[in-house]
Amino acid sequence: MVAPPKLPLVSNAVAKAAKLERAGDLPGALAAYEAALGLTPNDPDLLASVAHLAGRMEMHETAEKLWGAVSALQPTRLEAVDGRARALRELGRYGDAVSVLRIALAESPQEPRLWNTLGMTLVQDSQTELALTFFDEAIRLDGRSAAALYNRGGAHFDLGHLDAAHADFTQARKLARKPADVAMIDFAAATLALARGDLGAGWDAYEVRFSRDLPKAVIFEAPGRRWTPTAPLAGKRLLVVAEQGLGDELMFANVLPDVVNELGPDGQLTVAVEPRLVELFRRSFPGVAVIGHATDRQSGRRRRTVPDAPEPRSIDYWTPLASLLRRYRRTADDFPSGAGYLRADPARVAHWRQWLGEGPPVVGITWRSGMLLGDRRRNYPTLERWVPMLKTPGVRFLNLQYGECADELRTFSELSGAAILEADLNIRDDMDDLAALCIAVDLIVSVGNATGALAGACGCPVALIGGPSAWPRLGSDGYLWYPRARALAAPAFGDWEPVMAQAALLVAELAAHAPARG
Repeated sequence: MVAPPKLPLVSNAVAKAAKLERAGDLPGALAAYEAALGLTPNDPDLLASVAHLAGRMEMHETAEKLWGAVSALQPTRLEAVDGRARALRELGRYGDAVSVLRIALAESPQEPRLWNTLGMTLVQDSQTELALTFFDEAIRLDGRSAAALYNRGGAHFDLGHLDAAHADFTQARKLARKPADVAMIDFAAATLALARGDLGAGWDAYEVRFSRDLPKAVIFEAPGRRWTPTAPLAGKRLLVVAEQGLGDELMFANVLPDVVNELGPDGQLTVAVEPRLVELFRRSFPGVAVIGHATDRQSGRRRRTVPDAPEPRSIDYWTPLASLLRRYRRTADDFPSGAGYLRADPARVAHWRQWLGEGPPVVGITWRSGMLLGDRRRNYPTLERWVPMLKTPGVRFLNLQYGECADELRTFSELSGAAILEADLNIRDDMDDLAALCIAVDLIVSVGNATGALAGACGCPVALIGGPSAWPRLGSDGYLWYPRARALAAPAFGDWEPVMAQAALLVAELAAHAPARG
C-alpha cells in the first residue's frame, strides 16, 4: 500500500502554527510547528519559521541550532546567518557571533542587515564606540533602514550622545512601518526625554509602555475608571497598581506620599504591589490598604491583575503606579529632599545590628540582577573589578546578592582574601527583613538591581553603579528618587575601572572616618 502524501498534513500544521503565533499563543504555535517538522524535518523554510519563534520565546540555544540547520541546507541564505548570529549574541557568545558575521560579510559586504547585527553584537559586548562604525555602514547602504537608525540611536544614548540619539530616533520614527517598531522607537524616545531631564514630556510619552503594539507591553485589569492627570483626587477612592519589575515598584513608590496627601482624610488609597513587598509597604504607609497583585499570561502577553481588589463600586479611579508621575514629578523640584519613604521593622533592624555586633564598619555588596540574558550582562562590572574594593582594610563586607551566588562569593574570597559575611536570610524573597538588614549596615555598594532600589527607598547610604546615561537618573548627577544615594556612572559600558575606583575610595573613607560599631 502506498503511504498517503504528507503535504496536506504539513500544510495544515503550518497553517495552525501561524494562526496560533499571530494570536500570541507561542507555546501552541511551537507544538504545531514541531508536528510539521516531524513530517518534513529538512524543510529549510519550516526550520526558519521555528527558529524565528524560538527567538521570540527566548529559547536562544534552540534558535541557534535551528538557524545552523537552515544554513547547512542553504549556505547562501543570509537570513539564517543573521538569525544564528543574533541567537549567539543573546547567549553571550559574542566572539562566535562576530565570526559568523565576518565570514558572511566577506561574501556579502553590501548586505546592510549583517552590518546592523554586527553593530548590535558589539553594543552588547560593551564595544559601543566601535559599533557606531558598523551602524554607519548599514545606514550608508540603506538610508531608509529604521532598524539601523534606531540601533545607532541606542548606541549614542549609551554613550551619552543624547542629541545624536534624539536625531536618530526621530528619523527612525519617520521611516518605521510596522506598528511594533513605531511603539518601540516611541518608548526609547520617552526614556531619552527622561534622561535629558525633560520630565514632563518624558512621563507623558512614557505612557506608550501600554501600547498593544509594544511587544512586551503588559495588560492591566483593575476595577474602576482609569485615572488621568487632570482628575482631582481629594476625597476619592484610588487603586494604584504597581508595575514592571521589583526595582521599578520600589523606585516609583517615591510618589505615594504625595498621593496620600492629596486624597486627604476623606479619601482612601489602595496599593497593589508584588506580594513580597506587602508587609514593608503596609508599615511604610499607615492608613493605606496594601494588597498583592498577580501576573500571568493572556493571549501570549503578560497580564497584571488584582485578585483582592475592592469591589468596583468602592473604587473611583485606578492607575498604574508610574502614571502618577505625570502629575507629581514633572520637574526635578517636585522630588522630596527628605529621608527614605519606606520604613523597615525597628525590631528587625535592632536584631541585625546585634548580629553584626561590634567591630569595623560593614559594607553590603550586590553585583548583578537575577537575569543576565541579552544585553543585561553589560550593565554589571565583572567580578574581578570588585576585588580592589574588597581588599580595603578596616571594613567588613556583607553579601546582599539575591539568588544562587556561592561560586561568586568563593571567587571573591580567592581573589581578594576578604571573608564576606552571610546573613541567615532569604534575600530574594524576604524583602521586609532585607530592608531591616540594609538599614543595619553602614554603606551599600550596589548595581542597579532590586536590592539597590530597596536600600535607596529606605534612605540607606548607597552607592549605585550604572552606565553613562541611565534614564532613572533623570538628567541629574544623582538619583532624585533616593536622597541618600550616590550615583557612580561609568564613562561607557565595559569601562568599569573608574567607577569601581570611586567605590573603593568611598569604602576607604568609611574605614578611615566611621567609628567602630558597638
